[in-house]
Amino acid sequence: MMRLALILGLVAPALGAQSVPYSDAGTVQCLSQGGSYAARLACAGVSARLCMNTPEGNSTVGMGGCLGGELAFWDAMLNSNYKTVMAEAKRMDAGRLPAKQSLPGSAVALRDMQRAWITFRDKACAFEGTRWGGGSGQGPATVGCLMQQTARQALDLQTFGD
Repeated sequence: MMRLALILGLVAPALGAQSVPYSDAGTVQCLSQGGSYAARLACAGVSARLCMNTPEGNSTVGMGGCLGGELAFWDAMLNSNYKTVMAEAKRMDAGRLPAKQSLPGSAVALRDMQRAWITFRDKACAFEGTRWGGGSGQGPATVGCLMQQTARQALDLQTFGD
């Protein structure tokens, strides 16, 4: 979460110089159609692409702003889904047999999984950024990767809550 705030903090100053017309509406509308996990995952990037297809979003700075806007959308969904799944995990743990109380429960396993996922996401997206060799596309590529990975995890957590 702290790393996400840092990345968004890097994108935000650039947005002050150039405002982008980002809206969550495209992604929300796509998700409202429901469908399979794959169909919902295909919604990742819809709003960012709509934003990048505008004159303000069609620059490196604009792309970063558009991708950062959608990253914030998916991060909020991820946090909401995590809280829901964690509440269920704690309820499951509370109902465990006394003989099993000393073993790690669902809440601990969920927390550890999420921490490991954050490390994976950050390292995978740092690698994605390096593929741009320090060029102007590195920032948008890194933020785009963070957005895609966060969307996937938000939807994965949502399936745990179903």
